[in-house]
Amino acid sequence: MRRVYLDNTAGTSLLPEVREAMMPYLGDIFGNPSSLHDWGDGAREAIESAREQVAQLIGADSEEIIFTGSGTESNNMAVKGLALAHQNRGKHVVVSAVEHFSVLHSAKTLTKWGFEVSEIPVDKNGVVDPDDVRRSLRDDTILVSIMHANGEVGTMEPVQDIARITIERNIRFHTDAVATVGTIPVNVTDLGTDALSLAGNQFYGPKGIGALWVKKGVRIVPLLDGGVQEGGRRPGTENVPAIVGLGKAAELAEANMNERIKVLSGLRDRLLKELPAIIEHVITTGHPENRLPGHASFCVQFIEGESMLMLLNSEGIAVSSGSACTSRALKASHVLIAMGLPHEIAQSSILFTLGIDNTDQDVDYVLEAMPPVVERLRQMSPLYDKFIKTGKGGS
Repeated sequence: MRRVYLDNTAGTSLLPEVREAMMPYLGDIFGNPSSLHDWGDGAREAIESAREQVAQLIGADSEEIIFTGSGTESNNMAVKGLALAHQNRGKHVVVSAVEHFSVLHSAKTLTKWGFEVSEIPVDKNGVVDPDDVRRSLRDDTILVSIMHANGEVGTMEPVQDIARITIERNIRFHTDAVATVGTIPVNVTDLGTDALSLAGNQFYGPKGIGALWVKKGVRIVPLLDGGVQEGGRRPGTENVPAIVGLGKAAELAEANMNERIKVLSGLRDRLLKELPAIIEHVITTGHPENRLPGHASFCVQFIEGESMLMLLNSEGIAVSSGSACTSRALKASHVLIAMGLPHEIAQSSILFTLGIDNTDQDVDYVLEAMPPVVERLRQMSPLYDKFIKTGKGGS
């Protein structure tokens, strides 16, 4: 049986070059980077080299990079840390309705600390209107957090346009760029934001490592108390092997990005065009053009996404139904609900995220396997039975 991995938004494979770069720091170079003796020197130098590599990928200065344990931690640190650092100016924060839960839940925590949060809606493609952001701003607004691209539907957000608005009002702006850094070109100067989150498992680096870029001169309150690591902004002994791996993955992403985009966009476009052509009552979700290169997302009406996921898994195909952070919750995606889809359709979501190892033959296999899976599930679906009998409930 053919095995096809199409869940790269949940986690990418570790490139051999990344694994090779990490190995010395799992063995002989084991010293603590904070130690003053020779054993600490190699680890400390490796961290600073990786910091340079990550900074180079996003057009930043190395001293602006803070290593974290994940994209989720980076988002928590950005939203809470920036809000706390600027609360003397006000306590109003703006986020979008389609943010990752690490942003939305951080914002919810802020409300328990006396802050107010405004949530910006999106259109049917999941796009935030910059004018809605402008209208939401108040004299006491201190932070806006809008993602660079949505990992569930692939839609790119107008971050540069929003940044121009926040700069005019001298309001701090954070973007969750976990879905974009290492996948498409990202330059923090061009974006115009004050902080940006990224994660290694999105571009063939290790899991459990992320970074937060904070613009020089922007104040942020650390979430952890402890030592002086990461300039005192993220205390705790550093995960040296993972940091080295993140740096190497960043270097490779920068070198190979254009070729990756070309290949993934072609495979994505095949899925977006051919899957709805061979299966009836399929809704494509996300922006039709302005979307991530390896990202194809759909709602297949009358059946649940998790059921498709499990049957495709039995055929050797790995996909997801929404965010990996909520995939076991068995709830309709908050992103699709925010885009205006009814719950029964939102629960039928399926997400194909392609990676550098995928080929046209993989897409052929998916297009061959999907129709019988959908047919089997629809034959067991009371919703589909009702639709066949009454003609009601379809798109």
